[in-house]
Amino acid sequence: MSVKIAVFEMFLARLRRRNEPYPAPVQWTFLRVVVAMKVTLIPVTPFQQNCSIVVCESTRRAVVVDPGGDIERIIGEVERQGVSVEKILLTHGHLDHCGGAKALADHYGVKIEGPHRDDAFWIDQLPEQMQRFGFSGAQAFTPERWLEDGESVEFGDETLEVYHCPGHTPGHVIFFSRAHRVAFVGDVLFAGSIGRTDFPRGNHADLIRAIREKLWPLGDDVTFVPGHGPASTFGDERRTNPYVGDGVPA
Repeated sequence: MSVKIAVFEMFLARLRRRNEPYPAPVQWTFLRVVVAMKVTLIPVTPFQQNCSIVVCESTRRAVVVDPGGDIERIIGEVERQGVSVEKILLTHGHLDHCGGAKALADHYGVKIEGPHRDDAFWIDQLPEQMQRFGFSGAQAFTPERWLEDGESVEFGDETLEVYHCPGHTPGHVIFFSRAHRVAFVGDVLFAGSIGRTDFPRGNHADLIRAIREKLWPLGDDVTFVPGHGPASTFGDERRTNPYVGDGVPA
């Protein structure tokens, strides 16, 4: 059983301050006996998407999950921590999650892994998404590795399990550290809500099924990092989420 040591400040109130567009990074440290994995959340883009810098403390190797933009902030935090970025991981192909992926990968000379190949059409449309939402610098790309359900990704001494969770987008994946009991779920699930399914090739039934059949079995004690807003646990969402809680009809 991992011991979770909270060393973070809650940032929900900051997200609501109109005069503070870029809240300070928020950090967690998860311990597995004496081995630690540190997670730093950096809200990026006007959508305040939670980009995560995930560090294997024993090797000081890191992955960056969902660098949607503002890569100078991400690079600055990586430099401040003095870690080495090993790869970029993507949960899905929406602009606010992967708009900065190619630029960041080029900066560090590393590979992009994820999402599932069913989101290729979203990544191909990044320049159009950029124009529509007034972003700058987003470039289309092809990940070095598309991810499949049941695979895993490694960095340093850490392993993250991959689960294909379609619904918000058809190729959405989530990353789960079984050792540290933490999941990076993108826009599948939020504290008190679920992802939208009104985008092209979204599917509400698929999303609900993915949450109940892929996320809940991982355990009520799992802390999850959503794509937007504060973290929560699967147990809290099963008890209280009005869209997918245990008391809500399937």
